[in-house]
Amino acid sequence: MACASVKSQLSDPFWFVVPAAGVGARMGMENPKQYLQLNQQTIIEHTLTKLTAFENSRGIVVAIADNDPYWSELSCAKQSQVQTVVGGAERYESVLNALEAIKTQASDNDWVLVHDVARPCIRLSLIQSLMRELDGHEVGGLLALPVSDTIKRVADDQAVQQTVDRRYLWQAQTPQMFRFGLLYHSLQQALADGRVVTDESSALEYAGYQPRVVEGSAENVKITRAEDLPLAAFYLQQQESCA
Repeated sequence: MACASVKSQLSDPFWFVVPAAGVGARMGMENPKQYLQLNQQTIIEHTLTKLTAFENSRGIVVAIADNDPYWSELSCAKQSQVQTVVGGAERYESVLNALEAIKTQASDNDWVLVHDVARPCIRLSLIQSLMRELDGHEVGGLLALPVSDTIKRVADDQAVQQTVDRRYLWQAQTPQMFRFGLLYHSLQQALADGRVVTDESSALEYAGYQPRVVEGSAENVKITRAEDLPLAAFYLQQQESCA
């Protein structure tokens, strides 16, 4: 599926970062999940097709595993706006490596949008909505969904301890969009302190900032397990365009 080119209306320059060094162990597949086939393309190709549609981005940095045997075989590996770095064992290490690669070209006020490689169903209109909502914001924020299910807190023995008030709970998605300087230094601080952060927002939160949530979409599914593949395939089929 080809995407028509779009332009961001952001006031400041922006970059995309795609952590893609994981092995996707929960998929139970031989190949890393980003290289699994989904509607005649690999998952990573679907994802990068969406991001490369933004013709005025400063670039896309993809963090891949050392000695990755699959990446060079893809057509997207040859696109001029895409560059790669070696990723780390943890997601935040991959993102930090990507930021290191562009720190001489990016200013502290540039935007960085970190997007999960395993979210190929993201619509361009949703990314544009995130950009519009955060344009001019000092820190940044992320796409997220309000939790709709009843949430239980349980003990180690699976006994229910509490029903959690869901009014204040949101499920994080990506892209997560932050100022380059704040994200870079927040990740460095977490690494120096031995703090494992599971997404970019948690690094900013650990550093004392308050990111903003922008409502996302259930369509922006993250492929984590084998049963997620048919759902992602369905959403992609429904998307007549990338918009």
